[in-house]
Amino acid sequence: MQDNDKAANWEQQTLEKLLLATVTEQRRSRRWRNFFRIVILLYIIALPVYWMMSSSTTSSHSGEHSALIEIDDIISADSGHVNADKMREGLEKAYASTGTKGIILRINSPGGSPVQAARIYNNIRQLREEHPDIPVYAVIEDLGASAAYYIAAATDAIYANEASIVGSIGVLINGFGFVDTLDKLGIERRLLSAGEHKALLDPFSPMDSFDAQHAQQLLDEVHAEFINAVKTGRGDRLVDDENLFSGLFWSGVSAKELGLIDGFGDSNYVAKELIGAEKIVDFTAAGDPLDQLIRRLGMGIGEAMLRFSGYSPLQIR
Repeated sequence: MQDNDKAANWEQQTLEKLLLATVTEQRRSRRWRNFFRIVILLYIIALPVYWMMSSSTTSSHSGEHSALIEIDDIISADSGHVNADKMREGLEKAYASTGTKGIILRINSPGGSPVQAARIYNNIRQLREEHPDIPVYAVIEDLGASAAYYIAAATDAIYANEASIVGSIGVLINGFGFVDTLDKLGIERRLLSAGEHKALLDPFSPMDSFDAQHAQQLLDEVHAEFINAVKTGRGDRLVDDENLFSGLFWSGVSAKELGLIDGFGDSNYVAKELIGAEKIVDFTAAGDPLDQLIRRLGMGIGEAMLRFSGYSPLQIR
């Protein structure tokens, strides 16, 4: 009799646990459904508002101001990074604003594509010629190197912090060679190509002298364009130093001694003391509004999932 009571109690407790787990799971599912409904609804509501704000004309800014355009990412043709098309859009909006007294390019970038940098450089110089009364300044924050400095050289003057990293006027191609690794692992490389040099710089094939020479010629040609752009932009402000175009980078203090920058100061200093318009208005092109919303939606869902699961992203404080 006692064993029967224990069995009945066990069955009842098990059933209660199953029912409780089912109810808990149903509640969790409802919370997720409600969460996604709310998120989707908010983004549907925000989309037209964001679209109108992004497409609105910038000429509505009242009063004199300094126009700010951020270069705070890798320079790349990728739509998610700083590229020539977005820079052109931001510059044209800044020039179109009737209150713009000067333009500040605030730079914090390690560089990137020489093609995009050259296009931005040419756009800046062209627009400067069309609008000679509106000066363009570059302000380097932590880092203004390589292709980012290429862009800065197109402006009227460059300012930085004493501790900023400036320069790196050079070009590189990097990669790895895995020929010996394949041999040690007993892996046979099978590569078919049409064209005598189609497999040039293939990481699983030995690099011969022609490959190295051809790649070096390519680098030298692009480097020469980079050097010419910096010399054209900086003129006689550059100091005659054999290391200037070697790819080395310097602190803001050394960069000023070499003529790579004109002085020290941040965006607020340039706006107030040089442009004479303390108010700063951001004209940085944000890209396609729908793409931005989709990206933010994805980030929001990811963060919410982490919170619901009890995990938090690694943070350094």
